[in-house]
Amino acid sequence: MKKIECVVRPMRLHAVKTALAEAGITGMTVTDVRGTGRGGGVADTLGGMAYVAALPPKVKIEIVASDDDVETVIHLVLEHARTGEPGDGKIFVLPAHNALRIRTGDTGEAVL
Repeated sequence: MKKIECVVRPMRLHAVKTALAEAGITGMTVTDVRGTGRGGGVADTLGGMAYVAALPPKVKIEIVASDDDVETVIHLVLEHARTGEPGDGKIFVLPAHNALRIRTGDTGEAVL
């Protein structure tokens, strides 16, 4: 199992979530976050004045997937979150050693 953390633009969340659901991947956690990478922020205008949003809003999608589904998740997020502009986000893939369902006590991939 792997934990896949995707930080993407909020406006791309619906497209990513829909594509994942169509592929049968529905278990996820989504959190509103703020942050920036190498670019240091996004230039924008507000009321006719230019400014840099030092920590622009993003969403973080967290998915724990079987090893067989990891490449599918990555491909779909890349395809549906990409705008081609700076600030599209990042994907992190981490090992997930175990998972437990609190209600039943199930463990491992049975939880997914």
